[in-house]
Amino acid sequence: MARKHGALLEEPRVDTDRLKLDHALIEALTARLAVGQDASPDELTLALRALLAEADDVHQAAMLRALWGRIEARAGTALVVAGAAAQLLAADRFGLSARAVADPDAALAQVAAGAHALIDVASARPWWGKLLARPELRVIAALPDDRHGLPAALRVAAAPTGPTGDDRTFWVTDARLPDARIVEALAACGFVARPLAAAGGLKLFMLAGYVQAEDGRLPAAPGALKGVIGAAPLF
Repeated sequence: MARKHGALLEEPRVDTDRLKLDHALIEALTARLAVGQDASPDELTLALRALLAEADDVHQAAMLRALWGRIEARAGTALVVAGAAAQLLAADRFGLSARAVADPDAALAQVAAGAHALIDVASARPWWGKLLARPELRVIAALPDDRHGLPAALRVAAAPTGPTGDDRTFWVTDARLPDARIVEALAACGFVARPLAAAGGLKLFMLAGYVQAEDGRLPAAPGALKGVIGAAPLF
């Protein structure tokens, strides 16, 4: 027993049961990282949803999301970020492993070289419009990825995603109509849409569900330069 300034202090007790659980957690995490991350984005989405469905409450679900994101950052594809919102969201989800680049163009160049990029939706120039001319680059995720608000950053990769059962699709148009008129026109085509951003004469909308780029209803939608630039899962 230690003595400090005349008072007796009890030595801290080691909780051996808790320590065993901590060691088991470290061993499980080490084994999981050793497996790597060779699954497709769609497979990872379905696996994460299955885990979240078993969470006891929202707090445990948040811990699972944080741990999953850091495993993805360690074992998955390198991530670059462009924009203040993207940096904040990436740090929250993936830790501090993402590398910041100067602007969306630099981020897209990194995607073309094999990385993933998380880029602010809000931008003086509509970088997302460039994806119309670069179909090899697709939006595969959007953060935040719950249904309580609008995404502030889009994740872009050189690999498309398929339907996961609960998705949102991103669609660009050069239509000059007011947003409300475009939403009405899309509804007439069979889509539920929300405006997300506008810049440089282009507008970005979010469509409910997974919509294929070749969907036969899209040619009737407003605009001359238009198209789907990707889709992202919801959790």
